[in-house]
Amino acid sequence: MKTIKGPAIFLAQFMDEKAPFNSLDGLCKWASDLGYKGIQIPTWETRLIDLDKAANSQTYCDELKGKIGDYGLEITELSTHLQGQLVAVHPAYDIMFDNFAPDNCKNNPKKRTEWAIQQVKNAATASKRLGLSVHATFSGSLLWHTMHPWPQRPDGLVEMGFAELAKRWLPILNHFDQEGVDVCYEIHPGEDLHDGVTFERFLEATGNHTRVNILYDPSHFVLQQLDYIEYIDHYHEFIKAFHVKDSEFNPTGKKGVFGGYSDWKDRAGRYRSPGDGQIDFKTIFSKLTEYGCDVWAVMEWECCIKSPEQGAREGAAFIKNHIIEATQKSFDDFAGADIDKAQLKKILGL
Repeated sequence: MKTIKGPAIFLAQFMDEKAPFNSLDGLCKWASDLGYKGIQIPTWETRLIDLDKAANSQTYCDELKGKIGDYGLEITELSTHLQGQLVAVHPAYDIMFDNFAPDNCKNNPKKRTEWAIQQVKNAATASKRLGLSVHATFSGSLLWHTMHPWPQRPDGLVEMGFAELAKRWLPILNHFDQEGVDVCYEIHPGEDLHDGVTFERFLEATGNHTRVNILYDPSHFVLQQLDYIEYIDHYHEFIKAFHVKDSEFNPTGKKGVFGGYSDWKDRAGRYRSPGDGQIDFKTIFSKLTEYGCDVWAVMEWECCIKSPEQGAREGAAFIKNHIIEATQKSFDDFAGADIDKAQLKKILGL
C-alpha cells in the first residue's frame, strides 16, 4: 500500500486577468495559503511556464522549481491537454479546435498536428528536467463522431482509427520513454480514449507501450454511467495520475447521457466541486491506497454552480481529509508469533 500525495490543484481553470490568478507567483501564494502542497501546470499558459525554454534549459527549470518551492509547493505534473487534443483532430472539429493552436497553425491541420506533436515532446523533456516522472494529457480523437453508430460504422473503421492514433502517438511515446516519463491519458468523453475498452484498444495498437498510462478522473465515468470503482480494479496498475473532480447524473423523462445540447447546468450529467456530487471518494481513496497507486490527488474545478474560489478553498481540506496514511502493519500483529511447524501440525491435528 502507498499513501496518496496531496492535496494538489490543477491551475488551468483558475487563470484570470486579475490578481492573484494572472501570474505564477500569485497563484503559488494563493494555493499555498489554501493548504495545497502541489500544483499541476497547464503548459499552454505562458504566464506559468515557457515550455520551449523548459525543454532546452536546465537552468530555467531549476529556477522554476526553486520559485515554486519557495512557496512550499511541488510540481505534480505538467499538462498538455490542449496540445495532446491537437495530435488527432477529425476535420469536423477543425474550426473549433483551431482555437487551441497558435495563429500560424490555424487553417492548416497538418501544421497544427506537427506543432502539437512537438509541444508534447517538449513537455517530455521539460518533465525530465523538472524531475517529474509522469505527464498529463489528452489523446485526441479521430473516431468520436462515430461513437453512436448511425449510420452503421463500416467494418474495419475502428481498427483503422486506433491504428492511426497509435501511429501519431508512438514517436511521442518513444520520446517519453527516452526521457523516463510516463504518459497519463485522461480518460474523457470526446477523446478516443474515453473508457476501459478504448484504453485497451489503444494500448494494443501501440504494442502495449510501457509509457501508456491513465489519468483517472471518476467524474467522466459518472457521466457515462460506467462503474468508476470497478474501473480501479481493472486498471490500477496503469493509474499514475488522479483528478479529484465530482459530478452527478440526474436523468429525467426529457434528458439523459447525451444532454440534449443543453448548457452544463441544465444537463442530466454535470460536474460539481468535490463533495457536492455523487462520487464515492472515500472508496476511491481507499482502493487507490490499497493498490499502492503512486499518485498526487489533484483538485480540478469545473463546477457549474460553485465559484472556483470556493471550490478551491474547500477542495484542499476535502482532499486532505480523504488521504489515508497507509498502514505498515497488520492490526492483529500483536497476536502473531514465530512459526513453529510442530505447533502448526498440532493445531491441524496432524
